[in-house]
Amino acid sequence: MIVKKSFDEHLNVHTNTFKNLDEKINEASKIISDCLQNGGLVMWCGNGGSATDSMHLAAELVGRFKNNRKPLRSISLAADSAVITCISNDYGYENVFSRQIEGIAKKGDLLVSLSTSGKSKNILKAIEIAKSLKLKTISMLGKSGGDCAGKSDLDLIVPSDSTARIQEMHILIGHSLCELVEKNLKL
Repeated sequence: MIVKKSFDEHLNVHTNTFKNLDEKINEASKIISDCLQNGGLVMWCGNGGSATDSMHLAAELVGRFKNNRKPLRSISLAADSAVITCISNDYGYENVFSRQIEGIAKKGDLLVSLSTSGKSKNILKAIEIAKSLKLKTISMLGKSGGDCAGKSDLDLIVPSDSTARIQEMHILIGHSLCELVEKNLKL
């Protein structure tokens, strides 16, 4: 019964996410493609499962998604344990992403943040510092979007209250973005 319920929930969220976000996913792919085309860096961040999704999606751009092609400029701000623990210890966990953005970002770069609740203080602060540095921002959120809703240039809010279903849609959206970027850049 648990398996059927999970699959049924997934299908329902999948259908509603597509209906609500199809156009926005295409818009997000254009933002990412434009950033990369102009020599910008795509930075990803998230906590927990969203941290691993941010690493996964950064890797799809640096490595490859479907096509053998040149590597694309992308990094996960959740990947370097020395940086994360240093910043957390010295400046507090709420600064773990924003401090990295301050250190490496330049105009023309892009921040893609992932948060199932939209309530993470470090994600909110990352978006705020990115905006203050004139970076483009995309947020992949869930539930109502939480405190992060409306803070980025573009929000992709999965219409679900289930963390698992939101994460499943985030990776599907992320894979769609990677495929669209390769198509947009003709790679």
